[in-house]
Amino acid sequence: MKVVVNVDGGARGNPGPAAIAAVVQDESGAVLTERGERIGPATNNVAEYKALLLGIAQAGEIGASEVELVGDSELIVKQVKGEYKVKDATMRELHAEVKRALAPFESWSIRHVRREQNAEADRLVNEVLDGG
Repeated sequence: MKVVVNVDGGARGNPGPAAIAAVVQDESGAVLTERGERIGPATNNVAEYKALLLGIAQAGEIGASEVELVGDSELIVKQVKGEYKVKDATMRELHAEVKRALAPFESWSIRHVRREQNAEADRLVNEVLDGG
């Protein structure tokens, strides 16, 4: 089964109180599961990586064999694709964790979209940060 996972992470302040979200859809666009949660103080980039990990875990939990990750952080997408180097030590650790989490899938891909095209995940992050 192939799923599309929209992910987003954000922090109020950078660093500051942070939240992550993931929305898992089947190929027709039907939402299979979604989750948003607080992660405590973090930077935006750390939140984006943790959102990826949440989305990957959710895809695994529902038995997906293929996963297409969609995020609005160009930096994180390009780092996971191998187009940009990961220089920060914390980010390197999270990057490695993402790669390990993706290993069991038959195939995976990741692509960057504008925030407007990532509206559901963005909405969930803001709901969590706003105390919703």
